[in-house]
Amino acid sequence: MDHYEALGIGRNASKGEIKEAFRKLALKYHPDKHAQSPKAVRDGATLRFKQVSEAYEVLSDDRKRSLYNLRSSTAPPGFSGGYAHSYHYNNERPRYSSRPNADAFVSKFEVVLRFLTTRAFLLNVAFAGALLGGMAIIDRSGETLWKMNNSGKSFDEAMESIGKAKAHKDDM
Repeated sequence: MDHYEALGIGRNASKGEIKEAFRKLALKYHPDKHAQSPKAVRDGATLRFKQVSEAYEVLSDDRKRSLYNLRSSTAPPGFSGGYAHSYHYNNERPRYSSRPNADAFVSKFEVVLRFLTTRAFLLNVAFAGALLGGMAIIDRSGETLWKMNNSGKSFDEAMESIGKAKAHKDDM
């Protein structure tokens, strides 16, 4: 399903034209308007209303619209660009359309890229970096303090001399 075709508008339509087309079609296909209609007509109108609503949701948001335009311009003929999905009834699981197998790597790459750029992931990376940086600073400052107070001795030598002192004390 092409979102522009669902709303009956051109690809260069303004936000006002998108909104006006949505309002007109939403009034025409609204489920409440078809409550007394036969089941086939009611189901068709409900499906069409959902398609129009999804098209409006994507095309009214600048970010979603640009992503949709990008995907639909690079998609093979007959492919809707990645946003279309089948509507489900009777607790069926949604069946999302996916790219052909040739583009599976690109699709997986996009999923990984989206995950890596989420706010939560970036905050976790920043927190882990701060912890690791703090640990490195503490470790180096400990070494520096040791060298300042115990010139000429390594830590192993100091531990060895402490062990000898304890042994000598025990012998007494």
